Amino acid sequence: MSRGGGYKASKPSRRAVLKAGAAAAAITAIGRPALVRAAEVIRIGHVAPQTGPMAGFAEAQDWVLSDIRKYLEKGLEIGGKTYQIQIITKDSQTDESRASEVANDLILKDKVDIITAASGSVDCNPVANAAELNDVPCVTADDPWESYYYGRGGTKEKGFEWTYHFFWGLDQVLSAFIGLWQAQETNKVVGTLFNTAQDDTSWHDAFVPAIKDAGFKVVDPGQFPAFGNDFTPQISAFKKGSVEIVTGNLFTPDYALFSAQCAQQGFKPKIVTLGKAFLFPADVASLGNRGLGVTSELWWSPDYPFKSSLTGISSKQLAADYEAATKRHWTQPIPFKHALFEVVIDVLKRTKDPKDPKSILAAITSTNLDTIVGHVQWPGPVKNVCTTPVVAGQWQKKGERLDIEIVNNGAFPNIRTTSKLLPLAAWS
Repeated sequence: MSRGGGYKASKPSRRAVLKAGAAAAAITAIGRPALVRAAEVIRIGHVAPQTGPMAGFAEAQDWVLSDIRKYLEKGLEIGGKTYQIQIITKDSQTDESRASEVANDLILKDKVDIITAASGSVDCNPVANAAELNDVPCVTADDPWESYYYGRGGTKEKGFEWTYHFFWGLDQVLSAFIGLWQAQETNKVVGTLFNTAQDDTSWHDAFVPAIKDAGFKVVDPGQFPAFGNDFTPQISAFKKGSVEIVTGNLFTPDYALFSAQCAQQGFKPKIVTLGKAFLFPADVASLGNRGLGVTSELWWSPDYPFKSSLTGISSKQLAADYEAATKRHWTQPIPFKHALFEVVIDVLKRTKDPKDPKSILAAITSTNLDTIVGHVQWPGPVKNVCTTPVVAGQWQKKGERLDIEIVNNGAFPNIRTTSKLLPLAAWS
């Protein structure tokens, strides 16, 4: 599979050949009327990690898609004609090779007209690469855009033809994180924790110079393998360097080990601000006291001032409906699943011929839509990316409920803060 930029060929594309062959076979076997009937169905493919280490990102997928399918149950009118919409989902199992395999199945076997993916580079990147190779329109979300774009070989000068993405970027995260730290009394010494994965390398390379430029000193003990680490070398470096702020991008089990070793070795920072580790309420609750007062990126909350372009539902009502239906705490990926299909449905409605990939592509590139996660319009910082808001949140207890409050709105003043920053809980 190509991992570079837009695929070009002088001969007909692989997808065109496949479609032509399928059409010829259908005409021979069952006649043209059957072929016309088949064209009345638009197929949308979707890949996400329903199992594996990142299954939490797709926890709400069935609930979200149930509402989307209900919205589409009478079909979708496009250019005066009503089409039935079929959404075909595949589980990547949180594995990049598996994501690539099921994406190719959706394209080559299921003959999807447009393909989507969400939940990190392990899903978005291989799915987008398969779509780019086969000239299939693709929209993805829920992956920091630098990892999606540069991780696939994109450059400032050259992007991709068929694949488009919306999510926040590291500059926006840094704006919120640094704003949070600048508002606190510290010695402005930041220690970093980044592993060697592609996502973490992107974060590391963006964070270190930006934090220094903001007037902080950085203690960077180097990147390390994910999972099962002894954090003694990092803690020793932090103690020696008088670190009062810890940042980075950790899996929750790694943070649990890190904080336990910090307590054992007598290191207590004033602020802990990490990506990834504190996304899900169940994970934070499992940390006990060591999860209280930690801070992280916050992609979305019920307090975001946005609503769905499909149903008009507000952010607050979406979260309330999910909790009432499932008896579980809302999570940040929920609205991005919804928004992904907001965008796809809007694209299809504006497509002149929804069975023509180039027509779908033209509709994608002209998207101008307010969604439940913010405004989606390409291009953004690069051709194939547009950004959505992200702020800084802190996990706090209100009575018996553990929730994440907006404590710094960074580059997005239209998103109001909901609490002041509270002290980090004592570790023992």
